[in-house]
Amino acid sequence: MLPPNGKYGKKVVVVMPAYNAARTLGRTYAEIPKDWVDEVILVDDASRDNTVEVARTLALRSLGEGGLPIKVLRHEHNRGYGGNQKTCYTEALKDGADIVVMLHPDYQYDPRAVPKFVEPIAAGRTDVVFGSRILGGQALMGGMPRYKYYSNKVLSGLKNLALGTTYTDLHTGYRAYSRRVLEAVPFMRNADDVFFDGQMIFELHNKGFHILEVPIPTMYHKEASSMGWKACVKYGVEALGLIVRHLLHRCGVIRSSLFE
Repeated sequence: MLPPNGKYGKKVVVVMPAYNAARTLGRTYAEIPKDWVDEVILVDDASRDNTVEVARTLALRSLGEGGLPIKVLRHEHNRGYGGNQKTCYTEALKDGADIVVMLHPDYQYDPRAVPKFVEPIAAGRTDVVFGSRILGGQALMGGMPRYKYYSNKVLSGLKNLALGTTYTDLHTGYRAYSRRVLEAVPFMRNADDVFFDGQMIFELHNKGFHILEVPIPTMYHKEASSMGWKACVKYGVEALGLIVRHLLHRCGVIRSSLFE
């Protein structure tokens, strides 16, 4: 692995789409490797707990201690997971980010893995990095429910079939993008809910961006945000619909701007 980001001359921003993350935010923030990151942007999606207060306390401490700067933004009304990401990426680009890493503040993904996402993009080896819970072979041991594990594999397999790819985990929430990717992909037209990520995958593929997968540990625990099985079923149906739309577009039956 190459030296930290300062040696690359790249500005690295970690974005945190937050919702009711007061209990886990402090630990997540504390474990981010500070010599790899220039700034943290937390966007609170109208949480019902004191996520914003915790974030602002961390921001004040960082100023006094010369720590990792954290910028705190808040939605007055809940905009959904996709809507939160839209604000995250827009603000990161506005702040001059060259590399943007999305890290959930619920401590479901290991903050110490940030260098694995930054280094390949900074070194010019890829445009996008996805953290795969499947590659390491320890997803179930890390607490991933079996229904999520197998539904993930099935849906990822179907998307691979539609795209002609071989990715292992296309439903991960741990991702990193180069600036040119976020400037080229029209993510603002994507859904405001969890469907946002699936649409991003097809947009990345259609624009020819290279995606690199890196293995990450799975850390399911009671304080981590997670979809219930009903929400997972709804997500699965919508994901299948997206795959069908993509195939119909490729065959010229129904054209969609999402796949242009």
